[in-house]
Amino acid sequence: MDRRAIEIIGIVQGVGFRPFVHELATGLGLSGFVKNRAGGVRIEVEGDPRSLDRFLAELTSRPPSPARIEGVRWARRPPRGEPGFRIEPSAGDAAGPIFLAPDVATCDDCLRELFDPRDRRHRYPFLNCAHCGPRLTIIRETPYDRERTTMAAFAMCLDCRSEYEDPRDRRFHAQPIACPACGPRLRLLGGDGRAIESGDPLSDAASALGRGRIVAVKGLGGYHLCCLAGDEGAVAELRRRKHRDEKPLAVMVRDLRWARALGEFDEEERALLASPCRPIVLLRRRPGAPVAVGVSPGGNPRLGVMLPYTPLHHLLMLEVAGAPLVMTSGNPSDEPIAYDDLDAARRLAGIADLILTHDRPIHLRCDDSVSRVVDGAESPIRRSRGSTPLPIDLPVPCPRPTLALGGQLKATFALGRGRHAFLSHHLGDLDRYEAYRAYAEAIGHYERLLAIRPALIVHDLHPDYASTGYARGRPAELPRLAVQHHHAHMASCMAEHGLDEPVLGVTFDGSGYGLDGATWGGEILVGGYLGFRRAAHLRYVAMPGGDRATLEPWRMAASYLADAGVGSSAIRLRASPAELAVVRTMIERRFRSPPTSSVGRLFDAVAALAGLRPRVSYEGQAAMELEWLATGVAADAAYPFEIQQVQGDGPPGAPLQIDHRPLIAEVAAEAGRGRAPAVIARRFHSTLVEMVAEVCLRLRGESGPAKVVLSGGVFLNALLAREITGRLTREEFRVYRHRKVPPNDGGLSLGQLAIGAARDRSHGPGPDAWPITGPAVEWGGPGRS
Repeated sequence: MDRRAIEIIGIVQGVGFRPFVHELATGLGLSGFVKNRAGGVRIEVEGDPRSLDRFLAELTSRPPSPARIEGVRWARRPPRGEPGFRIEPSAGDAAGPIFLAPDVATCDDCLRELFDPRDRRHRYPFLNCAHCGPRLTIIRETPYDRERTTMAAFAMCLDCRSEYEDPRDRRFHAQPIACPACGPRLRLLGGDGRAIESGDPLSDAASALGRGRIVAVKGLGGYHLCCLAGDEGAVAELRRRKHRDEKPLAVMVRDLRWARALGEFDEEERALLASPCRPIVLLRRRPGAPVAVGVSPGGNPRLGVMLPYTPLHHLLMLEVAGAPLVMTSGNPSDEPIAYDDLDAARRLAGIADLILTHDRPIHLRCDDSVSRVVDGAESPIRRSRGSTPLPIDLPVPCPRPTLALGGQLKATFALGRGRHAFLSHHLGDLDRYEAYRAYAEAIGHYERLLAIRPALIVHDLHPDYASTGYARGRPAELPRLAVQHHHAHMASCMAEHGLDEPVLGVTFDGSGYGLDGATWGGEILVGGYLGFRRAAHLRYVAMPGGDRATLEPWRMAASYLADAGVGSSAIRLRASPAELAVVRTMIERRFRSPPTSSVGRLFDAVAALAGLRPRVSYEGQAAMELEWLATGVAADAAYPFEIQQVQGDGPPGAPLQIDHRPLIAEVAAEAGRGRAPAVIARRFHSTLVEMVAEVCLRLRGESGPAKVVLSGGVFLNALLAREITGRLTREEFRVYRHRKVPPNDGGLSLGQLAIGAARDRSHGPGPDAWPITGPAVEWGGPGRS
C-alpha cells in the first residue's frame, strides 16, 4: 500500500473536478479524499502503487472539459488504512496560485432535461450542473463554494441536496444547483420597475415581444435589451430609446439552423458559435436574411449572431417560436451594462416596456464576448463573458505581482503572477464616471478573488487617461511604469504568441500618445519588451478640432488635402464653406490641431474623399464602411506614395516617413472624376498593403527582424489583415496576428503586463515613476518633412 498527497493548481473549481476525482479514485479502488483550497485542489489518495500511478496519469490526461490544469505536485505520505474516498469541506488557506472559471453555456445534458416533460426541472430557467452555468459572475470570494456565491441565499431542497451529495450524480457538488422548489424564480416588472402580477412571466414577456415591445432580460452578467429582430419598427424604436444611432446590434437565434438562415458560416465559425464561450460571432449576412435593415445598417455585410447560453435564453427562443431576437447590452449608449436590479430598473426606465428579471443576484457585470474568424482562425474583437478570466501564459514571468491598467477605450486590466496573465472582462470606455467606477471596482474584486496584491503598476503613457489617473491614485510607494501605447500593442501580440525576441511591430490604430507628444497611430516599430525604435511612421498631419475630428471625417479630409497642396474645393466634402474656412484657419495656425500619424484618421479622410461619411455616429464607422466597400472588389493597382528618410534636425537613425501626399492627391482626383467609391476603397487597401511590405522589406534589408506582428485596432479590418499577412508571407516574413486577445485597445493590458515583467526581470525595482523604455524621437508637425 502507498499514499500520495497531490496538489493541483489551475481552473479546477466550479468545473466538476472534485466529482471527476471521486469517480476516478473509486473506480480504481482507492481511498482518501479531495477538497478545494483557495489555490486549487488538494487530494490524498491511498492504494496499490500501480493504481496510484494510473490515477495520476488519468488525472492529468483527461480532466473534465472546462478544467485547465496549470501545475501538479505530489509527495508520499504514510498509509492510513482508511476506507472509501470522500469529498471534504473546502479549506480557505491558499495552497498556491488561484484560478477562476468563466461562465459556461448550458450543456447538452442540461438542455435535454430542460425540454423533458418528465424531468423535475422541465422548463426551469436556472438549471445547471457541475459542467455548466454561472461561475465568475456569481463568485463573491474564493474558494468556490456555494456559501461564497450569490446562491448562498437559496437553501437547497431535499432533492437538490441529495443530488449535490451523490458522487454518481452530474450535480455532485455543483455549487449553483437549483430547482423550481428551492431556486431562483422569474419575475416580471413594468418599464417603471414596479412588479406586475404574472402567472407565467416568461410567456408574458414573449407575448410582449411578439407585439413589437422592448423587453429587458436579465442574463448571466447583466441585462439585455430585446426586441424582434425582424420588426423594423421595434428595432428603430429601440435605437431611439437607447440613443444608439447606427452601431450594429447583436442577434440571438435558437440554434445553428436558424443561424444559417441569417448568415453564412464555415466549420470554424460554426465551432465558435457553438463553443462553451458562446460569443457573438460576425457572420456574412445571407441575402434575404429575416432581420430588419436597422439591425445592421449602412450596408454592413455582416451580422453579429449568437446562440442561447442560459436556460432562460433557450426557453425565451422557444416561446417566440424561434424568431431571431435583438439582444443588445442593457444600458443607455456609452454607459456600463446594468446588472444590479434596482439600478437596472432606474436606468432602463424609458427604454424597456417590460423587465424580465429574477432573484439570483449578479455579483460581477460582464458583457458578451464578440469575435470573428479570419483565414480559418479566431480573431477576437471583445474578450469578455465565457473567456475571462482564463489565464494567458506570459513568455517572461512576472518577478512580482503586477497590475497593468490598459487604456481609455475598450478598457481591460490584467493581473500578472508568475507566468500567468489574468485579463479582465471588457469594461468599456472610461470617459464616463459610471464606467470608471465599474473599472475600479472590478480591479478590487479580481485582486481579492485571485489573491494578487500588486507590487508594480503598469499604465499607458498618456497623462490624461482615466487609467493613468487610477495608477496615480494607488499607494505612492508602489513603483509605476509608463508604457507607450503602440509599444504595448506590439508586445500584446508578441506575448500571446510566446515571442521573446526582436520583431517588426506594425501597429496601426486611431490614436496613442507618442513619445514626442503627438498622436501616433501609423507606426512600424522595431524591438521587444525592453524597448523599441520607431523605425517608420506615416507623415504627420493636423487633426483639426482634436477628438472632434474622429466623429467628423470631413475635417481629416480637409487636413490631408491641405497637406497635399490640393484645394478642398476639388471635391465635395459635404461641409459648408464657413466650416471649411474655420478648419483651414485652425490648420494654418495650429490651433487645437495636434499632429497625428494615425492610419485610422487616414481611413477617415479617404472615406470622406470617396463620398462615404462626412460624419459618423461611432468610432471607426467610416473605416468599417470603407472595408465593406472594398471587400469583394477585385484587387487593383496601388495609389502612389513615397518613403523618405527624415533629414534636417532629426536625430541620427531617424525613422522612415511614409509620405501619403501622392495618395491623397490621386484619391481626390479620382473622386472628382466620379470614380466609384468601391474602387477607391479597394485601391486604398492595396496601397496600405504595399506601404507595409515596402517598409518591412527595407528594414529587413538593414538587418531588421524577419518576424512581423500586426496589432492595433486597424487590424480588426479582415481584408487588410489578410492581405498584409499574405503579402509579407510571400516575401518570407513570419507574420503573427492576434488570436487570444483583441488587436484593439482591449489587448493593451496584456502588452503592458509583458513589458512590465521583462523590465522588472531585467532591471529590478526602480523609482516610484519608471521611465518609458523607448528612445526619444523627433517631432514633425504639419508642413514639416
